[in-house]
Amino acid sequence: MLFVALAACVAAAFLIVRHFHGHAAPAAAAAPRPAAAHNAPPPRPIRLLTVAAPPREGFPAVTAESAILVDANSGAVLWEKRPHRRLPIASTTKIMTATLVLERLPLHTVVKVPAAAARMPLVREGLRAGEKVPAWKLLDGLLVFSGNDDALTLADATAGTRRAFVKLMNEKARELDLNDTHYTSVSGVVDQGNHSSAWDLAALARFAMRDPRFRATVATKIARIPWAAPTYGKVYVNKNQLLGTYRGANGVKTGWTTLAGHCLVASARRGNRDLIAVILHSTDPYHDAPRLLNFGFALQR
Repeated sequence: MLFVALAACVAAAFLIVRHFHGHAAPAAAAAPRPAAAHNAPPPRPIRLLTVAAPPREGFPAVTAESAILVDANSGAVLWEKRPHRRLPIASTTKIMTATLVLERLPLHTVVKVPAAAARMPLVREGLRAGEKVPAWKLLDGLLVFSGNDDALTLADATAGTRRAFVKLMNEKARELDLNDTHYTSVSGVVDQGNHSSAWDLAALARFAMRDPRFRATVATKIARIPWAAPTYGKVYVNKNQLLGTYRGANGVKTGWTTLAGHCLVASARRGNRDLIAVILHSTDPYHDAPRLLNFGFALQR
């Protein structure tokens, strides 16, 4: 009887060991393998514009060297003029700057203004080196006032350095399939090497306008911002003249330098239809953009 009992105990122990051994193997097999992750393909670029039918060209005539009109809801290109021509884009660069800030920097973050921001070329709102400002105020300064000092301060706070932020800008451009775009500036104040196209700016604007914070900011005609002493308060007036003068206008961004000429990314909503028009290197942007928007709203759906 003693022998039988001992044999039973040995058999039970063998079964227990086998049970745990049998369940350990699948757990080890389920562990992630670095080699597989390393070989994973990069994410596919996001396609923001489509050509469902041949876009119109010619009429309406515009003075811009390059321009495009798109349906913001579907991404369909409705009209174009040299849409992929690479041109300097001035402060419309700030659309990408704002996009990355909104993705990466909480707007309640208190940001310290770097010394370099106070030395930025015009246009600047007059930030003081070492001043501490909430990021949301700087975003208003970036998109409403179009401050180059706001752009550099936000870039520094988001990525640590201007150079690192420019790298993020170009990475985001690749992610969004903006093949005509290359950034060398966080503000657009420098034209050399900083370029895009009407096509890419329309795609980027369509992406940016998905964020309600971006939409609300670019639709603001006048922003009254409380400030610490000795400033106490600031008033930003949006340079986009379509706001308040063109029915349904709700964005997006202006730009001008000597090389870029007048640039305008304009958006408007009437009923349930949203349009984006991009005007690059124009001599008459505030006639060009309404002509395109009027044309788009008049099209049969």
